[in-house]
Amino acid sequence: LGMFSELKFPVPWGHIAAKAWGPVEGHPVLCLHGWLDNANTFDKLIPLLPRGCYYVAMDFSGHGLSSHRPAGCLYHFLDYVTDVRRVAAALQWRRFTLMGHSMGGAVAGMFSFLHPEMVDKLILLESIGFLLAPEDTEAWLKSKRRVIDRLLSLEAKQQTPKARSPEAALQRLLEANSHLTAEGGAILLQRGATETPTG
Repeated sequence: LGMFSELKFPVPWGHIAAKAWGPVEGHPVLCLHGWLDNANTFDKLIPLLPRGCYYVAMDFSGHGLSSHRPAGCLYHFLDYVTDVRRVAAALQWRRFTLMGHSMGGAVAGMFSFLHPEMVDKLILLESIGFLLAPEDTEAWLKSKRRVIDRLLSLEAKQQTPKARSPEAALQRLLEANSHLTAEGGAILLQRGATETPTG
């Protein structure tokens, strides 16, 4: 398992990089590195692990060979969890093993918590996992799942903005904001819309 291949998955701000070892048809294992580390964390470990698996170690955004998020954007914990969803989707993995070191373990723990149906095993190296007050758990899980799902479905639908006539644009704005008057909507559109040759 010494030989590896480089992988790249497109994301809206660039790409997520990863390296992979073992047979593509092997049991899928996603490896998550720790804070300020990168996929090379696993270089010495992977050759010692069972051979029948396909190990993919990703670089989190802003780490290793992955693109940085745009300047001024923070690196939120939940964004790392979302990156895991993106990579799993790109690999078309429905169910896989997660192995995380340190911060990567906390991300793996939270991912398993949010998507237990996608994780068959969770391996934590030097990690405390992820803990929540039991009474908050259900509501928290629901809201976080919704946030990630909405973001990914919006990105999947990314299309060029529609051109509408000024009247149609105003109509659309008023439908979406029942509290707005036509006058208020027109004032907002002066600065909130851009005129193009098509509308």
